[in-house]
Amino acid sequence: MTKKTDYIIVGLGLAGACLSVQLLRRGKKVMVFDMPDLNRASSVAAGLFNPITGKRIVKTWKADEMFSYLIDFYRSVEKEYHIQFFNTSPLYTPFKTIEEQNEWMGKSADESFRDYILQVTSRSTYGDEVNDPLGGILLGRCGYIKTNIFLEGIRDVLKRDENYREEKWENSKMSVSDEGVVYKDLIAEKIIFCTGIHLLENQLFKGLPLKPLKGEVMSIKLPMELNRIYNRGVYIVESGDNIYKVGATYDLSNLQEETTVAGRKELEEKTKELLSMPFEVTHQDWGIRPSTIDRRPLIGAHPDQKNILVFNGLGTKGVSLAPYFSDQLADHIIGSGNLDKEANINRVKSLYSRFR
Repeated sequence: MTKKTDYIIVGLGLAGACLSVQLLRRGKKVMVFDMPDLNRASSVAAGLFNPITGKRIVKTWKADEMFSYLIDFYRSVEKEYHIQFFNTSPLYTPFKTIEEQNEWMGKSADESFRDYILQVTSRSTYGDEVNDPLGGILLGRCGYIKTNIFLEGIRDVLKRDENYREEKWENSKMSVSDEGVVYKDLIAEKIIFCTGIHLLENQLFKGLPLKPLKGEVMSIKLPMELNRIYNRGVYIVESGDNIYKVGATYDLSNLQEETTVAGRKELEEKTKELLSMPFEVTHQDWGIRPSTIDRRPLIGAHPDQKNILVFNGLGTKGVSLAPYFSDQLADHIIGSGNLDKEANINRVKSLYSRFR
């Protein structure tokens, strides 16, 4: 028997979960295909969101638009679906140099940073926990989501309403026309692939400039509870019961699906540089993120098939990017909004088409 739905979503990592919520809120029917074991990048992630990032500690791309939205989005999902996964927390980054300290003393008076900076100090502030002889910057609008709880919560909602199928997607069983998409017993208007790094295995998107970026993380046990997130070289984010997630490495060359001695050594060394207290490593894990050369998402329709879309390339900032761009994509899909030019797949269409 044929079943009709408005949209098929393939993949239930952060991108697929947020897009599912957005489309359901717009009164649309979805059918999500997913193999949970393939969501490794999302499930391993610490779930950190932070508006001031990078080696130079700068405001992240579209911070003003994204961070107000993501806080409201995740809180509303908690309320709507009765799941607890969202946590706000100040984030502290110690200064490495006097120059950096002086730069941020100046920026603290800049109106464009006032919504994010809670305090800038020039002397050790949390020396019993971290090495910060030059002080540091304490940021607001930061926090983390417990990604596994979020993903499982959305999965349970989809299962309850029979909008979820735990099975491997097979392109060979799909047919597409101007009228829509047919897959086995399903008919849908459009299909959106949210499969992360596994998109590279999809012949429909062969040549899309997606880069696999491996990241290793570890869990540590601390002798005391931390009241804030620390971030310098590595992030240290609470997991519960004095266990904290530490990460992450960035490896574009060694993409073996395993943890490594080199990864553990790097994480341990950077953790020792940051923390001023002893720690015990309890676990190590890995994931491969879908990144892009310009560090912008890849969102939009296939160049030849308007009913086949992609939502991918969120890289290391999936927790921050997924709510904002799923909202934008959902509006675009139903015909009531446009995609950001910097995220639209059209920006790489000429490159993409050369390799298809």
